[in-house]
Amino acid sequence: MNELPGPDTGLPAPPFCPRHPDRESWVRCQRCGRPVCAQCQRPAAVGVHCVDCVAEAAHGSRTPRTRFGGQLRGRDALVTKVIVGLCLAVWVGELVRPALVVDFGFAPVVGWSEPWRAITGAFLHDRSSPMHVGFNMFSLWVFGTALEPSLGRVRFALLYLVSAVGGAAAIVLLAAAPEAGTLGRTVQQTNPSWVTLTVGASAAIFGLFGAYMVINRGLGRSNSGMWTLLVANAVFGFLVPNVSWQGHLGGLLTGAACGGVLMATRDPGRRRWAVPGLLAVLAVVVALAAVKYAGVSPLYR
Repeated sequence: MNELPGPDTGLPAPPFCPRHPDRESWVRCQRCGRPVCAQCQRPAAVGVHCVDCVAEAAHGSRTPRTRFGGQLRGRDALVTKVIVGLCLAVWVGELVRPALVVDFGFAPVVGWSEPWRAITGAFLHDRSSPMHVGFNMFSLWVFGTALEPSLGRVRFALLYLVSAVGGAAAIVLLAAAPEAGTLGRTVQQTNPSWVTLTVGASAAIFGLFGAYMVINRGLGRSNSGMWTLLVANAVFGFLVPNVSWQGHLGGLLTGAACGGVLMATRDPGRRRWAVPGLLAVLAVVVALAAVKYAGVSPLYR
C-alpha cells in the first residue's frame, strides 16, 4: 500500500532554534534574524539577541580599562588573594618544618650565591609570632585590594616582587660586610647584620605603601593621613627589636620609584612601557646590591 501525500495547506514551516532544532520558536534575534528559543535569548535594548551574537559582540569589543591599564572586568584582587594564601600556607609549613626559615630566609651572606632568597624570604614569617604574619597579611589586604584593581594583575605582581627585592637590596647595602681575613666564627659578633636572617612580607608591603602615596599624589589626592601611618610604622621599625628597618626603607623607596613609573606610563600611548619601566627599577636595585657584593670577600658572599 502506498502512502498518499497530505494536503498542501500553503502555510510556511514553523521556525526552529538553530541551537535546539527540536524547539519551535517564533521569536527572532534582533541582530542576525534567526529564530531563538527561550534558553538562547539574551535581553537587549530592543528585543532579544541570541547567544551567538552576544558572544561575537563581546569578542569584538575592546575591554574597558582603568587609567593605569587594569581591566574593569574581574576586579577581584586575585594576585593579592594568592599572595595572602601562599604566606599563610608557608607559615603553617614553618610550624611543621622550622628549617624552612634557614633554607629560604634572606641574609646578605647568602644573597649573592642564592639570590632567589630575596623573593622566598618575603613569603616567610616568624613562626613564633602569629601577630607578625597576621599584621602583614592585613596590611597586604588593605593596600592590595586598593591598588591591584587599578594597576592590573601583572603590574601589581611586579610592584610587589620588585619591592621585595628592593628591601633585600637595602639590607645588603646598609649591612656592615666582614673585612677580608675575618675569622668565620667571629663574624656573628663583629658583623651580625651580614649573617642575620630576615623574613617577612614587610618590605614588599612598604613598597605598596610607597607606590600608593606616589600615585595618590600624582592624581591630586591628599596623603595627609598616610604620613601619620608612615611615621608610626617607621618609629615602630626603629624601636622594636628584630624588625628590619633597612628592609622597610628599601621597600618603601623601591615602591615609590615603581609608583613614579606607573604614573609616567598611565596614558594609553605609554602603557606598554609600564612593565619595562618596573623591570628597569628592578635592574637598578640589583645593580646597587651587586656593587656592594663586588667589594666583599668571596668567603662571605
